[in-house]
Amino acid sequence: MLNGLRIGLGITASHCTYEEVIPMIRQFTDIGATVVPIITYSVLTAATRFGTGEEWIEKIETASGSKVVSKIVEAEPFGPTNPLDCMVIAPMTGNSISKLANAQTDSPVLMAAKATLRNGKPVVLGISTNDALGLNGMNIMKLLSTKNIYFIPFGQDNPHKKPNSLIADFTKIIPTVEHAIQSRQLQPILIGHSL
Repeated sequence: MLNGLRIGLGITASHCTYEEVIPMIRQFTDIGATVVPIITYSVLTAATRFGTGEEWIEKIETASGSKVVSKIVEAEPFGPTNPLDCMVIAPMTGNSISKLANAQTDSPVLMAAKATLRNGKPVVLGISTNDALGLNGMNIMKLLSTKNIYFIPFGQDNPHKKPNSLIADFTKIIPTVEHAIQSRQLQPILIGHSL
């Protein structure tokens, strides 16, 4: 179903989830989709215990076979001149959730999402935030009710130690995109995680 489609894959600064997302890039390419990787500035510049920006960019570019888009001006053409069939943001931090919900476009990932929505195409979100059931809850609810925005099913990853935290099940990226292309939300959207 996704063979021949151009899928934008936006990656934000949830560094602990990158190991889960990189294999999903390969799954898209294995079924014939073209993956266009797009990153926020923090992915490019951060060095954490999970690795450096340079290391992750190399892994992302190797998996996708494409150079990462790392500037807003590079993402803007995804509007009318070079459209995507679907834009996925996974992982998507609470910071980016808040900005998208409130129409702030200050990163390449958010510009690509805005451009895709402008074209009436689906945007799929894979949240990973410690604040989902806190102040960011209202932003998630706003996005859940926004036309052409779909969510990778998500749930609490550690309800006892991090009761406000929610994370997507990144193994469900491809079926979520397949549904979103047909203007449908993959269900159930709220899931339990193995603890």
